[in-house]
This record gives sequence, structure tokens and C-alpha cells, in this order.
Amino acid sequence: MLVKLSKDPLKLFDDIWEQSQLPSAPAFKVDITEDSEAFHIEAELPGLKKENITLGVEDDVLIIKAENQKEQEEHEKNYHRIERSYGSYSRSFNLGEMINQDQIGASYDNGILTVTLPKAQEVKKSKEIAIS
Repeated sequence: MLVKLSKDPLKLFDDIWEQSQLPSAPAFKVDITEDSEAFHIEAELPGLKKENITLGVEDDVLIIKAENQKEQEEHEKNYHRIERSYGSYSRSFNLGEMINQDQIGASYDNGILTVTLPKAQEVKKSKEIAIS
């Protein structure tokens, strides 16, 4: 895994379900950026209320879930085409040891969920030993 990360550190955020997702399955798009202190995920969730979005971490996996419910059914209208989708959406991303999970933050504004994933302090696994 370290070899993969050294070639492309953003591979850390590969969607773990990407290979098993059906082409017609509803999903939402994300942008992932990085600065010196954190990674940032911006998920596009237009038309959703903040109350219909859940965000959590389970076993080093960040899970974003959203549910778009149809408010009411209109039987008087004859629909010719329905393009808006309703249902549950979910994306999952591996976090690994590079993220300080205790400091993850999120905000939702104007259809965009922004998740800030602060980088963990690098742990030195080597030390110099004095010879006496």
C-alpha cells in the first residue's frame, strides 16, 4: 500500500465500492483536493437537506450517505419523462493512517458538502541510539 501511496497519494481516497457499482446506480460526484494541512472532499448533493445527509468513520473508512425522498406523489399529472432520481446514495473512502480522525470536520452549504480531513502528524519510526 505504501508503494501505491508514494506514486499517487490521492489513491488513498479511492472509492472502495467503485468496481462493484452498477453503471446505472445513482451516485454523487466528489472533488478531492489537498493543501499542506489537510485533504478536502467536496461532495455535490444538490437539492438535499442537511438532515438527509450522514457522515461517519468506521474502521478507517469515511462513509457519506444521503437520501433524497420524493415529498408527495401527484396522481393528477401525466408524466412524459422523469429524470430526477430519488433514493439512497452512499460513497466510501479509505482513510488510512494519514488522517487525524479526531479532527475531521464538515459543513454543508448550497448543495455542497465539504469534509476537511486534517493530516496526522508524521510518526517517526526510527530513532538514533547513543552508544556508550
